[in-house]
Amino acid sequence: MALRGAVLLREVIESDLPVFLAHQLDPQATAMAAFPARESEAHFAHWAKIMADGTNILKTILADGQVAGNIVSWDASGQREVGYWLGREFWGRGIATRALELFLIEVATRPLYAHVVRHNRASRRVLEKCGFTVIGADGVLPENASEPVAEFVLRLD
Repeated sequence: MALRGAVLLREVIESDLPVFLAHQLDPQATAMAAFPARESEAHFAHWAKIMADGTNILKTILADGQVAGNIVSWDASGQREVGYWLGREFWGRGIATRALELFLIEVATRPLYAHVVRHNRASRRVLEKCGFTVIGADGVLPENASEPVAEFVLRLD
């Protein structure tokens, strides 16, 4: 399906957080990301923490004026990482790819790393369309998860 309408990035504001909460509570989305949902209190505490860290880059993704998701970048052991989350109602429309393209214009740090679970082919494709290449694989134990998840590690030089 082709991209419809405008995709924009803006700073995350507090009124976006309930929308992000709803997105990450979607069971199909958490299965796709292989990342367990946070309950409301933990979700808001997590966002308060990352919003208070001036080294993080946090953007809200807007599609046709609606909050469609978020894209974030943070330092992980000396490497700059990027990740994104899109509400399921916005999947399959090219929004994630366009949002990442816009983000990469704003964030010039290279190399930039991303992790994607092996079964999430759509997210891997978004990263590859934006120039990321697979450089390896690993297993990670997400917060509140009981078993490691197999991931691809990608890098943009």
